[in-house]
Amino acid sequence: MTIYGMSDQAILTEIGGRLKRRRLNRNLTQQEVADQAGLTRMTVGEFERGASSSMMTLIRILRVLEALEELENFLPDAGPSPLQLAKLQGRQRQRASRKRPESDSDPDPDREDPQW
Repeated sequence: MTIYGMSDQAILTEIGGRLKRRRLNRNLTQQEVADQAGLTRMTVGEFERGASSSMMTLIRILRVLEALEELENFLPDAGPSPLQLAKLQGRQRQRASRKRPESDSDPDPDREDPQW
């Protein structure tokens, strides 16, 4: 069964199970994760069993498991929409500006004074 056919509860259980496997692969106990994440051991255990939890709990656990980068894979930045890109195209620079000549009123301090 793909994730699309799973119930919301089944998806929570799958996420919890995956985090539990990651925790075990890092050889950490639930208590160690809880201590580092500022959570209780019970909260970590409930999360791993698929209990409904807050997004903050997920972020704290991912941080301890050094897996925050997984959020980038899960929900990458969409970037600007095609409509926004089209609007920006008109504002992009097409060429460089012409260089302005140096003014004689601001002589170079390294240049010697002219002899009159």
